[in-house]
Amino acid sequence: MEITYKTIMNKIPFLLVLLCLFTNCSKDTADAEPTNYDYFYPSDEASITAAQIGAGTGTLDPKGITIANEKLYVCNGDVLEVFNAVTLAYIKTITGYTKGTTTIPFTKISSVAVDNGRIYVGSVDSRLFVLDENTNAGINTVGNGQWWTTFVHVFGIVVKDGLIFVKEKETSVKVFETSQITDTSDWNLKPLAKLNTLYGFDQIYSMDIEAGNLVVAGRDAISYLYYDIAAIKAGAVSSLTEPIKPVVSELNTKPIAVNFSKDWAVTSENIGTTNYLRIYPKADFMARNFNATVNVSDIMGQNSFGSILGIAQLNDRLFLSDNTNKKIRVLKLNKSVIAEQK
Repeated sequence: MEITYKTIMNKIPFLLVLLCLFTNCSKDTADAEPTNYDYFYPSDEASITAAQIGAGTGTLDPKGITIANEKLYVCNGDVLEVFNAVTLAYIKTITGYTKGTTTIPFTKISSVAVDNGRIYVGSVDSRLFVLDENTNAGINTVGNGQWWTTFVHVFGIVVKDGLIFVKEKETSVKVFETSQITDTSDWNLKPLAKLNTLYGFDQIYSMDIEAGNLVVAGRDAISYLYYDIAAIKAGAVSSLTEPIKPVVSELNTKPIAVNFSKDWAVTSENIGTTNYLRIYPKADFMARNFNATVNVSDIMGQNSFGSILGIAQLNDRLFLSDNTNKKIRVLKLNKSVIAEQK
């Protein structure tokens, strides 16, 4: 989704007059064209808490989130919450997978993706559920809930362009094709390829796809991990024996989440006990130049960020899954144009 933002022009004529009086500036200086600088900053717009779910008596433990067709999907413990991403109104709670007479309750869901009419829900209990986006009816499952079979737990998923990337425990990412999953396919699917995240254990992982690359917020590797998707396809067979390693650039922060818009790479990062929202120009980020345009740990000195496990975007809004503070924070990215007189 593209982020749009509010633009504010600073008014400075009065200050220029005062400056000229005290510095005896010349007419040439006063007539010079100012240099404009863009300054971006986030502001709080709203939040979603447990009070907005159903009767408001439950809990919210947000992990992975995504937005599709103006619906916000939130992994919340053993259920998937659905909200209107425009009005933020609660729509429904999906409690499990149902196909015909088969019902499997959701447990410990970690991650969610929506692609091409399907909802993909990852569970720490070693399953990937696939539902119809419109009816929420079950299409099929991958994995049977036993960690020693298809998946060693599921801690993150992303789906795009016919590929499914599933982050398992420790250093494993398994890659599948969406076409492998049909209403009659076997639960124990074999992966197309395997990737190596270098380090890892049992944390929730965030991933996104941009410009032909899978980008993983490699919290344990202290780096964003870049995998060329064309190279994954070319080396798929050999990767089943020796998983493909990423291109990395070490940071002094721990990446937690990443999500792309038209112009930006929106991330959450951690240093010690401080959690940051960092927004990078997308082209720079993909070139591994990590100079953030926005780098904040709170909003104007208030409402410090907790651990942000997932990020989603819609129009001018940023949706942050703040697991520490048990809420979805909804921010707006603003732009001020600051004119500096020469």
